Amino acid sequence: MDDLLSEFLTETSESLSTLDVELVKLEQNPNDPDILSNIFRLVHTIKGTCGFLGLPRLEAVAHAGENVLGKIRDGELIVTPPAVTLVLESIDTIKYLLGELEQNEAEPDGNDADLIARLNHFADTGTIMGGDAAPAAAVEEAPADDAPEMTDDERLQAIFDATEVDPEVAEPEAPAPAAAPPAATKSQEVAPTKPAKAAGPKAEAPRAEVKESSVAAQTIRVNVELLENLMTLVSELVLTRNQLLQMVRGKDDSEFTVPLQRLSHITTDLQEGVMKTRMQPIGNAWAKLPRIVR
Repeated sequence: MDDLLSEFLTETSESLSTLDVELVKLEQNPNDPDILSNIFRLVHTIKGTCGFLGLPRLEAVAHAGENVLGKIRDGELIVTPPAVTLVLESIDTIKYLLGELEQNEAEPDGNDADLIARLNHFADTGTIMGGDAAPAAAVEEAPADDAPEMTDDERLQAIFDATEVDPEVAEPEAPAPAAAPPAATKSQEVAPTKPAKAAGPKAEAPRAEVKESSVAAQTIRVNVELLENLMTLVSELVLTRNQLLQMVRGKDDSEFTVPLQRLSHITTDLQEGVMKTRMQPIGNAWAKLPRIVR
């Protein structure tokens, strides 16, 4: 397999795993711009790389998903569970195409016209193709259906209730017109101070997320075979160290005692470092659970 294609498969697989987690987070926090920006950036990168490598089927699916995310990012669409489900379906399709690409080093035959059409339809109209009408339209039509069922007496009573003036509301309006402006000015003077204090923590939150992402970016990708070979060499070094310590232990010659103790400490630190490098964070085992639970 070409090195460029192999690198693309590895990076895209990692991006798709991140997208699974981030999309579930976006569904739970639909107004978080940082999560949405990260999702859009990952999908945009996948689309651009597919175009560079000449993978039209992958590029078409990623482009349709990017259009939906772009409309959401620009405020033209809102985040809803059906919208997240549709984007996740495009992510699953990309995963399938990547699996076929890894096995055959070429995209499989076929197209994803149905999925792309549903994505484009949602991007244009904000509704799921073949789904129900928007909830707002149903709410507006409900009073019109109920109106003919009212009797004449009920209509007269409704008109009387609508024109009746509440005495509790009418009394304070006339006697105290001058007292109202000071109250309004006081509320205007006090109100800006409270949002200013509350805005502090909100402004600090993105900074913390930027720090976390910068720390996470300080990593490199190493072939597992190289780590396995390094662990084998360290194991051989530990055995040799133990043999030398056993040879010197029965002698009183102190010429090799200090260097061997130093060698023993360095070998132990090296062994622990290699083992930590080979370990996987336990968080990776739970990262896929939110998508599965959803």
